Order: sequence, then structure tokens, then C-alpha cells
Amino acid sequence: MLRLFFLLVLVAAGSAGAVVIRDDVSDSRYRLAASEFAPLVDLPVEGHGVLIAPRWVVTVAHAVAWQPGLEVVVLNGVPRAVEKVIFHAGYRKLPQELVDTALKSGDASDIVEFLAASDDIALIKLTASVTDVAPAKIFLASAAGKQIEIIGKGATGNGAVGHSPHGPNRTDLRRAFSTVSTSEGRWLSYVFRQTPSALPLEGSAGNGDSGGPLLVKAGEERQVAGLTSWKSSSDNRLISHPGKYGQINYGLRLAHYLTWINATIAADGAE
Repeated sequence: MLRLFFLLVLVAAGSAGAVVIRDDVSDSRYRLAASEFAPLVDLPVEGHGVLIAPRWVVTVAHAVAWQPGLEVVVLNGVPRAVEKVIFHAGYRKLPQELVDTALKSGDASDIVEFLAASDDIALIKLTASVTDVAPAKIFLASAAGKQIEIIGKGATGNGAVGHSPHGPNRTDLRRAFSTVSTSEGRWLSYVFRQTPSALPLEGSAGNGDSGGPLLVKAGEERQVAGLTSWKSSSDNRLISHPGKYGQINYGLRLAHYLTWINATIAADGAE
């Protein structure tokens, strides 16, 4: 199940909790009203997605792969019936043998290699078009060096101690900021920094934030550059207490998958 997975590297933000914050900044400054980003979708139990077309939600595949028979998601406080879930052909579930080996050795290098090569993306088709929320736009340029806004309702804590690996993985909505280190291929990445290099509201995804948006400003508009997917330490050792300073976070880079997204929606003959 995802939670064990998160103990290792966090394919998890899919459960990243309401965002992990600085230890020297009040939690109240990170709180966010749901109306601040209306296209945010809540998956059952934990994890998120983003509305990108009237009947289509994009999310990370691992956040829904463990929920067979997904019937409903919540958007703008309203339950929305699900017609189907479409997984990218390149998505692969993490093999249990890799988890077992990592637990014995304390080395998650093979897991990191596996995750980096997987296409962790899925589309959720709703049964009816959404008319009360405008879909988010996908950011198409490189996000390298740009400031991103991280949004989620997953586990929370602070960078000095991290957060509990045992949850809860659904809390209140929070947002934090960081700076993109790399943006190429499947992934964009950022590091959870501490003072003096940290941003005023520096933060990181936590368990339960998977599928949550990583937003970039495009003029006056916030667009979705990526979705929270997984995390690792700098030396690929197991993460027993996620969310500490120095954690490397990986987001699925949506621009890389734009052709697949458009082709999948077009082939289904729906908006």
C-alpha cells in the first residue's frame, strides 16, 4: 500500500500532508482557503488531482492505482461522479521485492531508479462536465529556476523534525513555496531549504499530497507545471521520517505529457 511506499521515498506526496513548513514560521501563514485554487480535486482518503478540462482531471497514477473502482472525487466542495480512469501505458507499480530489498539494506537507490523511469500519470474522466469551476492551464515552458507554489491537504510538520510517516495524510489545505532545481523529461525537482536560503514561506510536499499541483506564475495567472509525485534524500537512503530540510521532491512535469493528455482526451471523444 502507498503508506509503506511513503516511508521509503514518498511516491507520496499523494499523500503529502497539507504541506511541510519551516520550523521558524507560524503555521497560520501557510493556511489556504479552498477558493484560492478552485480546480484542486480531492481523491478519496488522500491525494489530489487538478481539473484541466470540463470532464477531465489529471493526477499521478500511484494516487489512484491503489483505489480500484474509483467512483467519486470532490471538486469545489461538490462530489463528482467518475466515469473511468485511464493510466499511461508507461506506468508501473512499485514491485514489492524492491521495497523488501530496500528495507533490509537501507538503500533506496533501486526504488529511486524505478520511480524515475515510470510514467506516473493518469486521467480521470468525470461523468458530467464541470460548469462551476474553470479548468487550470498547463505551464508549457521550462520551470527551471522559477518559484513554485505547492498545494495540498496531506500530512504536515516542519523541516526540523519532518512529519509522522503514519499520518494523518488528510489535514487542512496549506500552500508553500520553493524554487525549481531541475525541469526536464518526466520530472521537475526542488529541495526543501532552510534559513538563510529558504523563501519566506518555504515548504515541501508531505505524504498524502500526491497529485497536488505545483503552480508557476504566468503573468497574472497561476498555471500547473507539475504534480507532486515522489521524494528522496540526497544519498538515496530510506526516508523514515519524511519532510526534513534537504529533502528532494519530484513533481510530474505535465508539459512532458501534453501530447499524451491531448491524444487521450481526443480519442475518448469528450471535452
